[in-house]
Amino acid sequence: MCRSIVFVGLSAFVSLYVRERTGGGEAAGTAALFVLHLGGAAGTVAGGRPADRYGRLAVVRRSYVLTVLAVAGVVLVPGPAVYLCVTLASAGLYVSFSLHITLGQDYLPRRVGTASGVTLGLAVSVGGIAAPAVGALADVTSLQLALLPLVALPAVDRLLLVGLREPAPPGPSAAARTAAGDVGAR
Repeated sequence: MCRSIVFVGLSAFVSLYVRERTGGGEAAGTAALFVLHLGGAAGTVAGGRPADRYGRLAVVRRSYVLTVLAVAGVVLVPGPAVYLCVTLASAGLYVSFSLHITLGQDYLPRRVGTASGVTLGLAVSVGGIAAPAVGALADVTSLQLALLPLVALPAVDRLLLVGLREPAPPGPSAAARTAAGDVGAR
């Protein structure tokens, strides 16, 4: 849910924020939104191989550390370097997003629909619910101060992962056991 709040918060406000920070006008804001989504695509693809090699949780944990730094860069780094920070923040958020989905399904192998509903539906909805709060904070302070709390949320995500262990690989499904003639042996 923290990941979703950061991504939706950035999606909603990065265009305005980059326009404000760089003085580049509408094109600067549009470019920031473009690299935000480009970074998401890159992060989705980039997480697979390292997850196979080092484990999904190890990759998710590292991506959250990268994301804290990158979101801090989005909020605090002036000038055109903000585009690199936006790209890295988005990539870090999407590495974790893809892997959270598969982790949820493996933690609940007999409830894949529930796991998917929580990791996709509930978590993403929380980001949408939180975005107006970010906007309201921006209205009474500044956009920079409203985005500042987003820096801490990937760190919270990282802390929440401390006790988790990589789930056991799922066993063969009932259909696969039936096809193999394994059901009668039980």
